[in-house]
Amino acid sequence: MGPNSAHSFNMTLPPLALQDAAPPLAESPQPPLVPPCEAPRITELLRPARQRPKEHKLKFAHDSLGFLTELRHRVDGYFKATGYSKNDCWQMYLKTAIILSLFASSYVLLVFFATTIWEALGLAVVLAVSMALIGFCIQHDGGHHGYSKYKFINKLAGMSLDLIGASSYLWYWKHGIFHHTYCNVQGHDTDIDVSGLARFSPHVKRKKIQHFQHLYLWLLYGLMASRWHVYGDFLDVYNGKIGPHRIARPKGWDMAIFIGGKIITFAMLFAVPMIYHDWWVVLLFYVLVTGMIGIILSVVFQLAHCVEEADFPLPPEGSLHMESAWAVHQVETTVDFARTSWSASWLLGGLNFQIEHHLFPKICHIHYPALSKIVEETCHEFGVRYATHPTFWAGVVSHYRWLKRMGQTDGTPEPVVAIPKH
Repeated sequence: MGPNSAHSFNMTLPPLALQDAAPPLAESPQPPLVPPCEAPRITELLRPARQRPKEHKLKFAHDSLGFLTELRHRVDGYFKATGYSKNDCWQMYLKTAIILSLFASSYVLLVFFATTIWEALGLAVVLAVSMALIGFCIQHDGGHHGYSKYKFINKLAGMSLDLIGASSYLWYWKHGIFHHTYCNVQGHDTDIDVSGLARFSPHVKRKKIQHFQHLYLWLLYGLMASRWHVYGDFLDVYNGKIGPHRIARPKGWDMAIFIGGKIITFAMLFAVPMIYHDWWVVLLFYVLVTGMIGIILSVVFQLAHCVEEADFPLPPEGSLHMESAWAVHQVETTVDFARTSWSASWLLGGLNFQIEHHLFPKICHIHYPALSKIVEETCHEFGVRYATHPTFWAGVVSHYRWLKRMGQTDGTPEPVVAIPKH
């Protein structure tokens, strides 16, 4: 997700976005280049063991135009004018109840009551979709502290990721820190720093095997969930690393939640079903369900960043200072899609509004459709490129073309011109 990681704490997941949007800054003897409105508060909110490793010192330019300040002012004005709450929205609690009910009922019916292969297949699809919805809608908001103003509620929502077999601890690091801070920056964003089978960034040397990645990666996406379950999360915790980046190993409650989540996952997906069904049937449906989860989660998250319209900037050679301000960087490395589709917004937990999410991750996603109009208008006024795909399918096509381009072309191509407002 999207989903992966966190660290030693007091039973609450730390906020992943600073003051709704600002990136955490690495320790440095020089004064930070980020203005006060973007300055991180991570040292105030996290215990020392969970502070970011010192190796990550990439910084963003000063927001000299006041883009983020103006954005926040307008967004705060929206909530003041409407009287809406940024968090603890009744629509979010209702959605959570619907999704968890769908998850529980489909699991019970599949394991204990399905009598024909067609019943089982249909319930397996519903179960996979409901598990993906838990990640999109419940965990994602909770992990970013956008679900509620109460830390324990955000913590419970964030832990729903452990319920479906991933780790909220590792998600904190991989998604909350490395991706949200350094979106699409090669060597810093672990979401684009992947194995040799895939090339997402133009700044990575192309390999011959990647020539056909636009064809085979769609199936490999299906392995993501089983990798969490079987070995990937365990390997990351054992090594204390995600990709090349060091992380602190979980301790105390972090470790208890990590282990407890894995036990629940193996019991739910293997132990309990094998009491009532042959092992090979259980294994077959495990592959089917986790394969669908992996494809759904991977594709949705890829549509925001690994497409033709997104930037893949790097700092000047020999420098650790990005040329753009952090908020501008987030907008220009991200693409929205299907903004007018109510069903997409509901099912995807607002992940079709990734620009708004990257700027304001601590705001509940049900507000993103309204906020997108404010963000787009402000971007146009400040000359910041704002890109969007009109439909989900248009995003899929753009991702396909980007995969093909990265698999068959060297060099650093310019992003496609931003899609006009509609």
